[in-house]
Formats: sequence, C-alpha cells, structure tokens
Amino acid sequence: MNTQIHDTDFGTPARVSDKLVTLEIDGQQVTVPEGTSLMRAAAEAGTMVPKLCATDSLEPFGSCRLCLVEIEGRRGFPASCTTPAEAGMVVRTQSDKLQSLRKGVMELYISDHPLDCLTCSANGNCELQDMAGVTGLREVRYGLAGENHLDSPKDESNPYFSYDPAKCIVCNRCVRACEETQGTFALTISGRGFDSRVSPGQSEAFMESECVSCGACVDACPTATLQEKSVIQCNLARVLALFCAAFVTASSRRLVTISALNDKLFCAAFVIV
Repeated sequence: MNTQIHDTDFGTPARVSDKLVTLEIDGQQVTVPEGTSLMRAAAEAGTMVPKLCATDSLEPFGSCRLCLVEIEGRRGFPASCTTPAEAGMVVRTQSDKLQSLRKGVMELYISDHPLDCLTCSANGNCELQDMAGVTGLREVRYGLAGENHLDSPKDESNPYFSYDPAKCIVCNRCVRACEETQGTFALTISGRGFDSRVSPGQSEAFMESECVSCGACVDACPTATLQEKSVIQCNLARVLALFCAAFVTASSRRLVTISALNDKLFCAAFVIV
C-alpha cells in the first residue's frame, strides 16, 4: 500500500555516491546511491513511510519510532530513517504488525497532547494530526488522569513566535535545526525520560537565551509547539469565523463581517429582516 503523506519531503537528505545499490521495497526493485536511508529509498519509489522526527532538511535522528520497517532475515523493527539501504535487502514498509506498532506509538503521543485540534493554530498543517490519520488512530485507551504536560506554561517572551511545551513531542527537530541549519546551538533537550523538554540555554526564556529569532526551529516543528504569532492570530480569526457562522446558522441569521478592533477580533452578525 502506497501512502502519500508529504510528497516533497523524503525524510532524510539525499546522498551522493558513485556506487549504487539495488534492493527490494514492498516488492519493487529500487536503486539508490550508497548511504541512502531506507526511508528515502522508499519515498523515491513512491512509498512514504510514516514519520515525525525525520525531515529531509536534517540528518536522521531515529527518535519517534514511527518509521519502523521489516527487513527479511533481520530481527526486530529498525527505524528506516537511520538504516542505510544495502544491496539485496528485502524490505517491507507495510504489514499488520507494523501498523499495530505505529498505532501504539501514536496513541502514546496523543495521550499526553492537548485535544484541541479544531482550535489549534496548526490544524490542517500538523504532522502529528496527519500521522494519527495515517496510522488509523481513532481513540486513545489511556486516560488523562495520570501525570502529563498539558498544563505546562507557554513561553511568550519572543515577539515573533510562541513556545507551547504542552504540545511538544520531543522529536528534537527544533534542536537539530538550530544546530545544523543556523549553527546557533541555542536549544537543547533538558531533563530525562518523562521530564525531557526543549530548553533554550540553561532553562531560560527564549528572549534571555542565545536565540537569534531566525525561525529555523519554528519551520522544523511538526506540531504547534513553536508557532509564529502571526499564524496564531490568523487562525484565531478563522476559528471565530467558523464559530460565528455556526452561531448565525443556528439562529437563522446571516454573518455579515468579521472585523478587527483594538487588536481584538469581534464577530458582527445582524438579523436580516
């Protein structure tokens, strides 16, 4: 089964090599330069393997565990982003077992994530949302009564973007972008295990850290953890429009306009006589 997720993101960077290797992926013969990841080889063959921590602008990291595959003759389920293609490999990217594993991983992510998709600024442009759909996740067995990060305070200190740790999946993409793309090294992962979190400097606010507001971390973030404030404001207008339209429809009224006044958005609805 070929699942198209993001047809422009091959998951890992392209490799350049004079040596080519040929392998089989889901019954299809694929030839790629030596050093190419299984994820990219599959993508070049038209099969997009589910992923969250991987993107072709950054070196592979292998932390999200969504891109697991099966390799004939090998035990376990290696991450396709960090496993290089080898000549003669027989790889499966889709099976009932892989689907079950990926769904279980997504269930754990969602169990500690705000369920506010409809009002979230990343709604419709969220890789976590996309992967929930790809893995077939429809409900989460784990309740929200236990310890979680849902009440983690936001960092609004930067004038250009907001940092919401409650939505962070600790994929490390922002940290890697700060290092590999910008070379600033302003971000790190502090804590261990459940307490792991993205931290600017020594647990400082973004504006007190070495952050230069380049936006590389925001661009790399697969969720709404790091979002431009202008995007958040635009989404607020969209949500208000939908809310007002629903209210007006329910009241047999017609929505006339949505206007901005004193930096606050108001819905103006008028009864049509």
